Amino acid sequence: MEFFAQAKTVRLKSHHDKYLVAEDAEHVTQDRDGTGRDARWSVERVEDAPNIIRLRSWQGRYLTATDEPCLVTGKKVRLTLPLRLDSSVEWEPLREGALVKFKTRYGNYLRANGGLPPLRNSVTHNIPHRSSTQDWILWNVEVVEVIPQLPPDMDFSSSRLSKADSSSTSASLHMVEGRSIYYAIGDDDGNVDDTVEWSQLIFNGTCVEELTQMLKEETKIDDIVACTRNPLTHKLIPLHLHLPPNNATMRLIIVEANSKVAKSFNI
Repeated sequence: MEFFAQAKTVRLKSHHDKYLVAEDAEHVTQDRDGTGRDARWSVERVEDAPNIIRLRSWQGRYLTATDEPCLVTGKKVRLTLPLRLDSSVEWEPLREGALVKFKTRYGNYLRANGGLPPLRNSVTHNIPHRSSTQDWILWNVEVVEVIPQLPPDMDFSSSRLSKADSSSTSASLHMVEGRSIYYAIGDDDGNVDDTVEWSQLIFNGTCVEELTQMLKEETKIDDIVACTRNPLTHKLIPLHLHLPPNNATMRLIIVEANSKVAKSFNI
């Protein structure tokens, strides 16, 4: 569980050198590109079960072990948003050397499949019996974002990785340096729907132009203006030149360049 003691957001890389990604609102797959938000998973702890976690995609949907059969590789893994969070969305991380296995409450393991289509890149859960597929249930954990401090009432074996632990897991527990950027898309007036969960990315650097390009790729909007909100007047202020130092977390509102609020910036 030390892999997740401080983890807030992670990426999971399979034996095939591919990341676990949320392909859409329902399906998961493997992809070599782990730079997008679809490869980032929020870690949720389960109350009264310190060794169990839930993994949540950027859409807010949970990685779920279903009872649906999938060819000869076990049962399907999907993204769901159940009304009641049950054992199907719970995973127990088990250390295997420098890697991790994810065990369901019923004894199966999260499995990244290889081979020919349609098996290739699929993700299922089962207990592998063939020696050639034993490594398919092993995952490399990359921590993208950490929580500064765990609440004192959370009974984990270790709230912080000791120096010995961090060195022994360095092969798989990679800290991704950079600042957390939370962003939401504003309307023509720059207003944001309060019911929508803000997206998040990790950005290395201080150049606004580079960050804007990354946000274009994330939002799929060709021409945008990244803005902060004045805490006193609540008006939007476009970012200029460089970001603040020290990798401070930022909350940005993204507006289209031809929107009414963007035109008022006179930029």
